[in-house]
Amino acid sequence: MKKLGLMVLGLVLAIIAGTSMVAARSERAQPKPERATAIFAMGCFWCAEADFEKAPGVINVVSGYTGGRTKNPDYESVSAGGTGHYEAVLVTYDPSKIRYAQLLSLFWKNVDPFDAEGQFCDKGESYRAAIFPGNESERKAAEASRDYLEGFFKRALAPRIVPRATFYPAEDYHQDYSRNNPLRYRYYRSRCGRDERLEAVWGK
Repeated sequence: MKKLGLMVLGLVLAIIAGTSMVAARSERAQPKPERATAIFAMGCFWCAEADFEKAPGVINVVSGYTGGRTKNPDYESVSAGGTGHYEAVLVTYDPSKIRYAQLLSLFWKNVDPFDAEGQFCDKGESYRAAIFPGNESERKAAEASRDYLEGFFKRALAPRIVPRATFYPAEDYHQDYSRNNPLRYRYYRSRCGRDERLEAVWGK
């Protein structure tokens, strides 16, 4: 399976690109915005932020909370459970340099798609993985990527596809955590077993 990891992700991009020729023609007819945003939940938002920031075409990544029932949540209330919020990231990107389909590929290869209880060492509702499409085109692309991978793995995948909701930025000390606290971040990521599990699922 490890040898197939990159091939699978490449095929996912191809499947997504071909899901709607009509939509593609419509998009070509419209001037592309210089910036767009996308929201993903991938467990710990420190790690999700660091993973997306490495991608060419990504302009900025903000850690925060979304998908819940309460307004203006904070870290303590979300971590305690009961708010319904996910730890998530708001990704601002340049569509002329990176496509939404490529962001989906980055999402999948940086989550454990079989864990319904959370991600890696972090368990609980706030650590579940999810995609938050902001329009019909993004929803179809997200569903196509999930359906293809479910067919490849021949089993249901845990990440949910949830309509985009209000995104609340997390506290300042959570932002750019991997850059501001590199030693603590590397220690946490290593102890959590994130990279080992990703390699087991997707390969190097």
